[in-house]
Amino acid sequence: MSNSDDSSAGPRRRARPVRLLAAAVFALAGLLFVTSFNTSKGTNIRTDASLLKLSDLIKERSQDNAALEQSTAAVRGRVDTLAERDDGSTKAEDAKLAALRAASGTEELTGKGLTVTLNDAPPNATARIPNVPEPQPNDLVIHQQDLQAVVNALWQGGAEGIQVMDQRLISTSAVRCVGNTLILQGRVYSPPYKISAVGDPAAMKKALAASPALQNYQLYVNAYGLGWKVDEHKALTLPGYSGTVDLHYAKPVAPTP
Repeated sequence: MSNSDDSSAGPRRRARPVRLLAAAVFALAGLLFVTSFNTSKGTNIRTDASLLKLSDLIKERSQDNAALEQSTAAVRGRVDTLAERDDGSTKAEDAKLAALRAASGTEELTGKGLTVTLNDAPPNATARIPNVPEPQPNDLVIHQQDLQAVVNALWQGGAEGIQVMDQRLISTSAVRCVGNTLILQGRVYSPPYKISAVGDPAAMKKALAASPALQNYQLYVNAYGLGWKVDEHKALTLPGYSGTVDLHYAKPVAPTP
């Protein structure tokens, strides 16, 4: 009797851990399915669709910002027209105001100038001169410091006004790059990048050539084919800045007792 009980009980004791293990596996699989569903929210998480949606969103916001800038410019024009009506100011005060507007970059500017064009090297670029290492990915793209170096050199060369792509720079403008794109005053641009400036072309060319940062950039132009082009204009018109001029600044926090 005891032998029969042992023989009948033995298989049941061995089967119980197997059943428990199978149940645990099914439970874990169910947990993974639920987690995957909550993460994907019904989308295919093995595709780059989310990245594409983000890119589309950035483009949409950039277009919205451009439309808002046009609307702001139209309103500002109407305000300026109303302000120029009989406001009781003297000719001297009007001249001072006109000079301030010109310096602020909100007025259209025309004169001799330059346009500097920067562009990425071809993606399959190789070293073009002897004893130069093969390029890394970062060697083949335009960086924020390259754009800033051009803008700074043009200012140092006596530029009266500067436009990056289709936007006029003012005192609060910041030239920033994220990856391989330029973000300027809420709008996104891809290379080639064009920087235009009104001023003495000879003086600005001299400043570009004297810039240590741009001398270093020229090494990459010669080695890997980064784009560099300078065009001179007898008559160049820069639009006035049409965006918001509100200032945002940090505020000190009161010390805790």
